[in-house]
Amino acid sequence: MEYVWLLTLMLAIGAFAGVAAGLLGVGGGIILVPAFYYAFASLGYESDSLMQICVATSLATIIVTSIRSVMSHHKKDAVEWDILRSWAPGIALGAALGVLLASGLKSQTLMLIFGVLGVSVGLYLAFGRAEWRLGAAMPKGLARAILSPVVGFLSVLMGIGGGSFGVPLMSLYGRPIHNSVATAAGFGVLIAVPSTVGFLLSGWNDAGAPPFTIGRVNLVAFAVIVSMTLLTAPVGVKLAHLMNPKPLKRVFAVFIILMALNMLRKAVLGS
Repeated sequence: MEYVWLLTLMLAIGAFAGVAAGLLGVGGGIILVPAFYYAFASLGYESDSLMQICVATSLATIIVTSIRSVMSHHKKDAVEWDILRSWAPGIALGAALGVLLASGLKSQTLMLIFGVLGVSVGLYLAFGRAEWRLGAAMPKGLARAILSPVVGFLSVLMGIGGGSFGVPLMSLYGRPIHNSVATAAGFGVLIAVPSTVGFLLSGWNDAGAPPFTIGRVNLVAFAVIVSMTLLTAPVGVKLAHLMNPKPLKRVFAVFIILMALNMLRKAVLGS
């Protein structure tokens, strides 16, 4: 019954993560990483690299979710392909660097990073204003060369797609929220593909990993989550074009902050 309950919970988490990715543009990873951690830990898996497994498995699911989300948004002509293409090299480079760093960190350190960045994302969702601006157009030249790897790098350390950093960034530079959500889904693909490949090639001798884990990616969790997010991400996209997600963002922000604070607590206190 414990495994049945776990499977049911993962299906529910996957459904919620898919809708959130399509509706709010924050990506399902910010939900999946702590969900995976608590699920695996409750089953008694105490690998020193458990957090890496959670991050890697989340990124693997984001490949599928982001592609589906981009395709759905493209049908509504919401994806800004020029921005996506120009930011792609830097984001992919940052993602690769993120894998190199994350692979060598302890789970406790990754939990601390996730907690700090998670609280930051939650606070922005709760208190960010649509009128806030850093500029009238997306950065180019040196600014883009710096910011694009940072987006990929930080996203990998958290195990998330491009939405949590990409959407606020594009909004701060004057892009409409629907275009920001759509284009940031493409950022997710650029982040998740190279990082997942990197994690698949690492960590093969981890005796404490959950069963059916290849490298750092757990295939069972991947299959369960993808089966739900494939169904629910387009639902979130449709809702995003039909309603004002602002009230939902504030509720979701509280949820994210609470999860991130709990992760910080576990990182600091170890329980």
